Amino acid sequence: MQGLDFEALETAARQQALQVAARALEGWLNADTSDHTGSHLPCACGAPAQYRGRHGKSFESVLGTLHLERAYYYCQKCQSGFCPRDRALSLEDFSLSPAVLRMVGSAATLVSFVESSTLLRELAGVDVNAKQVERAAEALGREIAEDERQCIEPLSQTPVPGTLYLGMDGTGIPMRSSELVGRSGKQADGSAKTREVKLVTVWSAESQDQNGIPIRDPGSVSYSAAIESAATLDTDSHPAEFTQRVLREATRRGFEQTPRRVVLGDGAAYIWNIAQELFPDALHIVDRYHVKEHLSDVAKAIYGPDNERSQSWARKRHQELDDGHLRPLLRALHRHALSCEPARKCIDYIKKNQQRMRYAEFRAQGLCTSTGVVEAGCKVAIGTRLKRTGMHWSLAGANSIIALRCCKLSGRFEDFWERRAAQRAA
Repeated sequence: MQGLDFEALETAARQQALQVAARALEGWLNADTSDHTGSHLPCACGAPAQYRGRHGKSFESVLGTLHLERAYYYCQKCQSGFCPRDRALSLEDFSLSPAVLRMVGSAATLVSFVESSTLLRELAGVDVNAKQVERAAEALGREIAEDERQCIEPLSQTPVPGTLYLGMDGTGIPMRSSELVGRSGKQADGSAKTREVKLVTVWSAESQDQNGIPIRDPGSVSYSAAIESAATLDTDSHPAEFTQRVLREATRRGFEQTPRRVVLGDGAAYIWNIAQELFPDALHIVDRYHVKEHLSDVAKAIYGPDNERSQSWARKRHQELDDGHLRPLLRALHRHALSCEPARKCIDYIKKNQQRMRYAEFRAQGLCTSTGVVEAGCKVAIGTRLKRTGMHWSLAGANSIIALRCCKLSGRFEDFWERRAAQRAA
């Protein structure tokens, strides 16, 4: 057995088995001529399309490249043709079998299109180039985005959690220059390099750690996100796109039917406008660590960074915040308001949100007061895939991959695929 190259033997045996299976499948597909049902078939435009013989098509399958001969019909009225077999086999959009398309979607959810192509070839022996991966993954993402807008029935949750949390946040992703024309941003010249993805996350946290801090329940997190507007004018007849997204996700998760509902976010005005519009009876909580960051920034502005006096002042303010002592905290800020702009801004911030900063009360009720799950969602659902070095997105491409990734991470891809298959079989 010395010198035996087992890997080479294994690979050769696999290739031989695939070739045998591929020939069998190809023969079975081409032996079936039931797609030729007559000299004419109705076209989508309503006119009759004439049978024009059998046309060949090659496509990539899990068994390798297959060749299919199928009936072709041509419509004189709309000057286009179609093959009924393509739709029956879900091959009308791409030269990829459904199983390969599913592989492409799974790979492109995780890594770049180039890396996806490499993984498919190395792990599955499927040859799909990077451009094909991009087109197929983005098309699949568009299907998922449309499915998300249509499927808003409440998902079954057994048992129903006593508390559900809904968080909102945003994170910028790099865009192509053509997508940024006329948009202001944070660059020195006032231009933008990114656009904001807005994310809504829903989760439960029924258990606690040894310090009494709620712990996210495994498998309870769901995500929905897109680059879209949260702004609504008084004259608008419909809520903003992101507001509608938040409502759909809340409906799917049964947020309004949960005994205790909590909305978490940072200080962004649009978050609390949406919370007040959709969930006025829920508990509204501003992220405690976000407030502490503001207080630490004030300390640095007053005493300078990285010195004991600054750190001591910040610690006292943090403790007052944790204990629910907002009056002495505000008095401490007022002492520096005339000479320190960050202190003035922090005063306004706390006054606007003080009902959302009752942290001692919230802690006594065993509630989360941090948006850690939401911020992690921005990194996991968005940043890990769409903010890698060298990436610059189109609006349509970004939203497609965001939809695909949120669907996978929320554990909904299997349900989507079953609905997709059922629709195409109808």
